[in-house]
Amino acid sequence: MSDTTVNDRYPTDRYPTTGGSSRRVRRWLLAALSVAVGAILAFVLYLQFGPPEIESEIITFEVIDDSTVDLQFTVTRQDPSREAVCVIRARSRDGQETGRREVLIPPSDAGTVVLNSTVKTSQRPGTGDLYGCSFVVPEYLHAR
Repeated sequence: MSDTTVNDRYPTDRYPTTGGSSRRVRRWLLAALSVAVGAILAFVLYLQFGPPEIESEIITFEVIDDSTVDLQFTVTRQDPSREAVCVIRARSRDGQETGRREVLIPPSDAGTVVLNSTVKTSQRPGTGDLYGCSFVVPEYLHAR
């Protein structure tokens, strides 16, 4: 018979310990952490790029003469009690801006309002355009 034991033939420091369960736990923790970070990132992006507080759209425009265009447009606000300002403009046939006007949108009860306005131009207009709307209303638009 041999004088060697099982420990002599298979020394424990030669083979790694079985860490299968700890690897599985680390893998699950990493997956859970990734899901949590993704959810937080999606929430932050939604807050930053979510639904707009104010939307606007041109309904129609009509060229009245060589220096005037009438526009009809809608403004939809999430909070209609806040006043807003919209910039409308006229452009010539080649696309150059030929006139611009800021329109004060007063507070209202309705979320969507329809407005009519006129823009005077420096040359014959080809189209009426809505540049955009904002809740940042300049002081000079307020009645004194």
